This record gives sequence, C-alpha cells and structure tokens, in this order.
Amino acid sequence: MRYLYISLLLLVVSCKPKFTAQEIIDKSIEYSKLNEIENATISFNFRKNSYEATRKNGTFELVRVIKNDSIKIKDVLSNDGFERFVNDSLVELSEKDKNRYSNSVNSVHYFSVLPLGLNDKAVQKKLLESVIIKGKEYYKVRITFTEEGGGEDFDDVFIYWFAKDNFQLGYLAYKYHTNGGGVRFRDVKEEKIVKGIRFVDYNNYKPLDKDIDFYTIDKLYEEGKLKKLSEIVLEDIQVNTF
Repeated sequence: MRYLYISLLLLVVSCKPKFTAQEIIDKSIEYSKLNEIENATISFNFRKNSYEATRKNGTFELVRVIKNDSIKIKDVLSNDGFERFVNDSLVELSEKDKNRYSNSVNSVHYFSVLPLGLNDKAVQKKLLESVIIKGKEYYKVRITFTEEGGGEDFDDVFIYWFAKDNFQLGYLAYKYHTNGGGVRFRDVKEEKIVKGIRFVDYNNYKPLDKDIDFYTIDKLYEEGKLKKLSEIVLEDIQVNTF
C-alpha cells in the first residue's frame, strides 16, 4: 500500500502544471522587458495617428493626436478621466462620447504593450490545456474581467498563447459583444526590439463562420478557416525610461 501511495503521489505531482497562469504572464512580461515601461514614456504612430503613453509610479497619461488638414484633435486619458482638445481648446463632451473616445484610445495603448496589462486588478486568469500550433508548444491562458474596474466591455473574453520555450506572446484572440459582437484572432507579424523591449505587430483575422466554439479558434487557424482582415503595425516606436 505504501508503494501504491507513493506511485499515486508521483502521478499527481507529474500531472500538476509546472507554472500557474499568473507565473506565465509574469515571466512573459519579464522576458519581454515590458516591466521597464511602467516608469517610462513611449510613443508610436498607428494608422496615421500618433500616440504617446506616460506611466510613472502607478499614474498614467495615454494620448492620441489626430491631424486633419487645419484641425488637430488631442485625446487624453489619465487617472483623472478623459479630455478632448481641438486646436488646443478643451471641448465639452457627452458621457457617451467620452466613453467612446476613451475606449478607442485605451484599446490601442492596451494592445501596444501586451501582455503588460494582464496584471490589472480587474483581470481574472485561468490556465487552459496546453496546445501545439505549427509544431510549437504553447501555454493557453483565458482572461476575463470583474464587472467592477473591468470597464464597459468587462464581459469580453480573451485567450493568450505563450510559447513554452521563452514565454513570448505568440497569439491572442478575443470575443466581444459590442456592435453585434464577434471574434478576432491575431498572430505575430513581426517583433520589434526597442531598447531591449519587445513590441509586436499583428495580423488580424476573423473566423469564416461566426458561430464557432471560441476555445477552438487555434485549431481553426491551423486549418486555414480564418480570414485576414487587417494588420496592426506600430511605426516609429520611441522609448524614454525615467
């Protein structure tokens, strides 16, 4: 009986995941050097607009500048809320417009530094079964959000795939509910190392069939059942640490 107990104990230990979802995300952030931008200013261009993010000791200011002929629009999202300036003059906005513009600015900045944002307080992490994509092993982590602090889209669901050999983020997918809802999947188009920090450009896909099992989207990707919609490319990335 003693030997049977030891054998069962060894079996349980061997089946236990080597890393938790939290540890995988922490290692991905560390190995990509993204923790260095927690006290830094980064700037980049994306789809004809310019962006700048300043983070320092828990405070943040996320900026988007839109230039159109003689009009310059500057959107600023910070710990204090959202403001819009048109030609340097503050304009009044409805709560609906504030939320809409705020979400738009936050979305670009959020995706630009993944997986850094996955340690926000509202984030809930769950380790799913590991998978092999294109011959490479990945940890598969589901991300959901608490209603409190999770923003307007707290009910969205994300999946992230982290390479087992170096913890780098290789793929991500999300299921959203706004504007009729949908599913998106991204793979890495190119990585850019700026001052040792890993930034990533993506190819953006959607499933050919909207009514899919979201958790099998990695299989659909391998089977060629996703349609490429766009590319997410950050240009002229600059980093200044404090």
